Amino acid sequence: MARNEEFLEKAAALLPKLHHMRVFPLTPYRGRTLKAGESLCLDFGDHYVGYVTLKFSYTGSHPDAPAWLRLKFAERACELSENAAEYHGWISRGWIQQEEIHIDVLPAEISLPRRYAFRYLQIEALDLSSKYDLTVECVEAETVTSADDGGLAPYACRDAELERIYAVACRTLRECMQTVFEDGPKRDRRLWMGDLRLQALANYETYKSYDMVKACLYLLAGDTLPDGAVGACLFLEPQIEVDDTRMFDYSLLFVAALRDYVSVTHDGDTARELWPTAKRQIELAKASFDDRGIVRDSDRLGWCFVDWNLRLNKQAPAQGIYLYCVQAAIELASALGLTDEAQTLRAEYAEKKKAALSRLRDDRGFFLSGEAKQLSWASQIWMVLGGAVEGEEAAGLLASLEAEPTAEKMVTPYMVHHYVDALISCGREEKALAVLRSYWGGMVREGADTFWELWNPDDPGESPYGGTIVNSYCHAWSCAPAYFLQKYFRK
Repeated sequence: MARNEEFLEKAAALLPKLHHMRVFPLTPYRGRTLKAGESLCLDFGDHYVGYVTLKFSYTGSHPDAPAWLRLKFAERACELSENAAEYHGWISRGWIQQEEIHIDVLPAEISLPRRYAFRYLQIEALDLSSKYDLTVECVEAETVTSADDGGLAPYACRDAELERIYAVACRTLRECMQTVFEDGPKRDRRLWMGDLRLQALANYETYKSYDMVKACLYLLAGDTLPDGAVGACLFLEPQIEVDDTRMFDYSLLFVAALRDYVSVTHDGDTARELWPTAKRQIELAKASFDDRGIVRDSDRLGWCFVDWNLRLNKQAPAQGIYLYCVQAAIELASALGLTDEAQTLRAEYAEKKKAALSRLRDDRGFFLSGEAKQLSWASQIWMVLGGAVEGEEAAGLLASLEAEPTAEKMVTPYMVHHYVDALISCGREEKALAVLRSYWGGMVREGADTFWELWNPDDPGESPYGGTIVNSYCHAWSCAPAYFLQKYFRK
């Protein structure tokens, strides 16, 4: 690891304080009794992140055996019917929000030590003595977020559907705003670079917590991988520590995130301090290109994220992401008055753009990826965002995709965010708004209180992990509508 203690100290001084609030279930439950094998489901009415305390008593004879309980927390009601024992995926089952506890002495007050992300709580009496029944006296949660709801920018457009989508997007962002911008409060509860960039964009249009974004950028620059690469994510506890996960796209996106921050805040001091970190990401990425000027392909899972479509080849999307981030680096260098560096970056951009157009494009105008020449939405979207094609040509490319049923599709709000961004960049605002209505509106129509990590309308039960019980249903990269609606669609 390469640590910069000065950067980490600056970040620590900027990190926000958490706001606390007590909330209670809306379900009538006080005094409800449970016998062995019975359960009680409590609905808190909205998504919350926080710590739960339960008070139990009993009726009947003095308890002559412990109460053995299972507590299941769920962001969506469908999670309550899932069996943790049947999950055998590759993400640890330790993320499943389920506890079994024994209560030896009743009455009792139990404060659970873990932080949960939930709307529902199911209390199941696995076993009790036949001599007594368990009584649920009180359940409350102390919620935590660093978001200041009093400063949230309102959205009023006289369109009930869009207002609801905006509200759910803001709730999603709010729940992920903890000490840092977490990717998801259920899982993984870390600072991920790709999520941060999209959260920051939404934050600029809503909560406007600029110092929080600045702190996260300093954290990521303050503890990098040994060669100076920004890690895909960062752990905060028990101390700041970069994860050993390296992703081509996430390292590069630090450059774009810094560009976005500077363009909003005009914070030249931060731009100058973090420019060497941003520049290093471009330098490191250059080693991933072959002698044709094309990103070398890889079948290693996670080398470049792009999307959770496990069939997706990442070569062409990675080329587009590189172009996009070199453009961001050019903007930063120009703003800092680094004329020679900006010129060098322009030459690098032109070379890699030319290679993409000559080596990756077919006679229909599509960009194809990998040895198998895969056609995907991700490849076209990132080539548009990277400026390989622009204007009417870019708009036509994206429109042509709609008539290609074999093209590999998008499965996450993360990738759909970039699709909406690409549509707006080439003047297709009406189509962009239709995507917001159909995609995020689809989750709302499915009952979403917050937007999900993954949503494939063609396969609602899809999970990249081998089971939906570990899916996150409040995920940072899903808050796109808060950004797009406030910035582009305020009519």
